[in-house]
Amino acid sequence: MDVVRMDKWLWAARFFKTRALAAKACELGRVESNEQIAKPARPVRVGDVLRIKNTGGEFVVDVLGLSDMRGPAAAAQLLYRETEASRELRMKLAEERRLMPHFETLRGEGRPSKRNRRELGRFRGRD
Repeated sequence: MDVVRMDKWLWAARFFKTRALAAKACELGRVESNEQIAKPARPVRVGDVLRIKNTGGEFVVDVLGLSDMRGPAAAAQLLYRETEASRELRMKLAEERRLMPHFETLRGEGRPSKRNRRELGRFRGRD
């Protein structure tokens, strides 16, 4: 096997949950192969450098192996090697997201009770 379709390889390497999602990402320009936007049918070869943007972040990977069948995660990780710069950037962004305040914790406890509404009315001078 010399080449594999881009959408099949992305699916087999577990960057996307379905092949349809992988194809959609290619159509939206979220996948680049050797610094060119890749279409779903573009061939992937060993040695290609791919830039993949998905919900997990932005990955820059070197293709080490080819597969058109989805296997276990351990086998999928053998198909590529992520660059050090890409890994460090993703970890930095993940740490920044983790340290950001969550909006759920900033909100109140929901709708005020009848007693709380009366107190608010008195505070605002609506007695």
